[in-house]
Amino acid sequence: MAQYKDDNLKVFTLNSNPELAYEITKEIGVEMGKSSVTRFSDGEIQINIEESIRGCDIFVIQSTSSPANEHIMELLIMIDALKRASANNINVVLPYYGYARQDRKARSREPITAKLVANLLETAGATRVISLDLHATQIQGFFDIPVDQLVGVPILANYFEEKDLGDIVIVSPDHGGVVRARKMADRLKAPIAIIDKRRPKPNMAEVMNIVGNIEGKTAIIIDDIIDTAGTMTLAANAMIENGAKEVYACSTHPVLSGPAIERIQNSKIKELVVTNTIPLPEEKMIDNITQLSVAPLLAKAIVHVHEQRSVSRLFD
Repeated sequence: MAQYKDDNLKVFTLNSNPELAYEITKEIGVEMGKSSVTRFSDGEIQINIEESIRGCDIFVIQSTSSPANEHIMELLIMIDALKRASANNINVVLPYYGYARQDRKARSREPITAKLVANLLETAGATRVISLDLHATQIQGFFDIPVDQLVGVPILANYFEEKDLGDIVIVSPDHGGVVRARKMADRLKAPIAIIDKRRPKPNMAEVMNIVGNIEGKTAIIIDDIIDTAGTMTLAANAMIENGAKEVYACSTHPVLSGPAIERIQNSKIKELVVTNTIPLPEEKMIDNITQLSVAPLLAKAIVHVHEQRSVSRLFD
């Protein structure tokens, strides 16, 4: 491992995704920052930073995935500890931003929890956020500190480009994902199709019809988050019923909660390709799930931010 030249860059990890964090430090060429997360007997979190960080540029890696509340609290306490230890900058690296789907009031008397989480991070002392495929791009505006939003499409597109599947069509599972599907289609030089669906209630989708030509083609469905897999598996089944030759699916964030794994196993999806923004336990790593690493991308972003170089080219 080549050693990074500047000792003022320090990377720390908490408990949500240490495997990804260690991959990132290896890519950069730094040692993982020394810290510990323990619990008092009543369950309260205690964090100790076990090296001097005075005047340093700190990057804390923590996906706020399940258990989201636990991981958010760990992160807030860590930020406070770093601030009180005189860190120069506290950059929060959120490969997956939990609560991102609660980004607006869909009904009366609902909270906007994505904004609340942003407020908490800022109040704790974060000076910058680096994230990947925020569910709603307007979340960047919830912060009054810089937010760098990286995208997972190039990683997913490169994987399918190497597979050389032939006659493909990129499918957006809803109207909101058309921009993402278009970016992937441009990279793979493929047409797009859109599934027009109705969602009667959260985590339940009903496929209505398909806009675009999919007959005889290999369909690749792309989404940012796959949670209970209801939308994705319904879309895959609809593709086959409407003449698609075979169906692949891909997503940046593999939440995979509840019945997701069973649904994927029983669906028409030949292969589901995800990234490691959220770690997958062994029982969820079934044969037709492939996990790609976002460590090289996040490592580049961290180095660019630390060296005050442009991050914008990494967005593409």
